Amino acid sequence: MTLSVEIRPGGPGDLEIASRLVAEAFEPLAVSRWLVPAGRDERLRVLRANFRIHVEHALAHGHLDLIDGGAGVAVWFHLDGPEPPPPPADYDARLARACGPWVDRFRALDATFEAHHPHEVAHRHLAFLAIHPSVQGRGLGGSLLRQHHQVLDATGVGAYLEASSERSRSLYERHGYRAHGAPFTLPDGPPLWPLWRDPCPSDAG
Repeated sequence: MTLSVEIRPGGPGDLEIASRLVAEAFEPLAVSRWLVPAGRDERLRVLRANFRIHVEHALAHGHLDLIDGGAGVAVWFHLDGPEPPPPPADYDARLARACGPWVDRFRALDATFEAHHPHEVAHRHLAFLAIHPSVQGRGLGGSLLRQHHQVLDATGVGAYLEASSERSRSLYERHGYRAHGAPFTLPDGPPLWPLWRDPCPSDAG
């Protein structure tokens, strides 16, 4: 059953709720367990601190679409030229503080993502699509995708993402994403799937 939702732009006042939401949605994933091979509480703490850096950065170099009430969020970066946006201010030190003994794993993830990211064409990067675990499987992720896909279709802009599970890859494929190269893996870690969506002008609006 698809829930009826209202989606609004996220702002600085949503930083904490969005960071917590992404952490709670991503905590069970294999990639999160690879990043923080510790207990659930520690993994949530580290993930929340790390995601806070990236959500804050998206507010400056992209946007958030937030389901009113905090059930889900999409975190988009806007890449309008051949160069990626600058890293967050004081990123290395902030990452080390956030991730502690696991920081080298997060650095490996960053390097792997960057090595596979397409920079040759302007696009939007869906960094995180997060639905609270209590309401997953009810169509909220699709609602968030459609929210921004309408804009991308109307403006002729493509989208890129890295799917972190077979389940999420299937969701994205249902919404027009296709493989953008072979899956890649972290060192002794799980696979990740680079996906690309071409704009569909006939579906705009």
